[in-house]
Amino acid sequence: MEKIQIISDGSLDLPREITARHDIKVVPFYVSFDGVTYQKEIDELDIRDFYQKMIDHPGVYPKTSMPSVDDYYQVFRPAAEEGAAVICVCITSRFSGSMQSACTARDMIYEDWPGARITVIDATVNTVLQGLYVLEICRMRDLGLDYESIAERALSIRESGRIFFTIGDISYLKHGGRIGKLAGIAGSALKIRPLITLREGEIFSSGLARSRARSLQKVIRLLEDYMDERRVQPGEYSFAVGYGYDYEEACRFREQLRDLVRERLGISEPGIYQIGATIGVHTGPHPLGVGIIKRSDWKGWEK
Repeated sequence: MEKIQIISDGSLDLPREITARHDIKVVPFYVSFDGVTYQKEIDELDIRDFYQKMIDHPGVYPKTSMPSVDDYYQVFRPAAEEGAAVICVCITSRFSGSMQSACTARDMIYEDWPGARITVIDATVNTVLQGLYVLEICRMRDLGLDYESIAERALSIRESGRIFFTIGDISYLKHGGRIGKLAGIAGSALKIRPLITLREGEIFSSGLARSRARSLQKVIRLLEDYMDERRVQPGEYSFAVGYGYDYEEACRFREQLRDLVRERLGISEPGIYQIGATIGVHTGPHPLGVGIIKRSDWKGWEK
């Protein structure tokens, strides 16, 4: 059986125990609070510490830097030496040049190992949804699909991915230059809670709310509308809750969703994952929402 190595940049936001269990190699982003000193996310800066710094220093806006070409090369190289095929998933290219770094590293590997096989995929998503997408690719590998089939089917489920979420306020989006993507909220008061949808590599405004509780209710409504639109059947989709600083709030939100997710998706225990620094620098410390994507082994995936 051929060896297939799954690789992702750090935007996938899965806990280390999950990436280790599924043999996912992660190429981290870099984070800086002073614009000079950059630390590798997770490896050198814990995500909880990242959010705590944001809470403790609300006027400081951190920055991220994408993985370098060499970062990818150093991860691709062992697979090439071993003769393993590689599938590498990168954050949407609309948000970062991470995919370009990966493609350049892939071409360098081809020069040294002409027989290497490396597929680089633009996830068109990010954060927790990217994590779900990578896990679906792992599922295909574990089911025994070959390299070419996995790459093909991965593209077939990609467009189904959606993130519906809200944030604490829009100050971080404004500072990070993302506000232009969200027509209609640029002039809003900072304490307005925008509803945001990510699909096919872009973010879109899905409304506004005056309170945190109401914004979360609207996130649930966006999820329900999407499931109605897609005529989702139990067992057809993967799903998870994503949060920033406040784990307890995320757990309460998951409880609000539990009956809906069990009935509509057939999932009794929804996953709950922390959103990492790559997206956290734009959302601030209080993003909260859901990710949903079609399962790779769904019997009707090809329809």
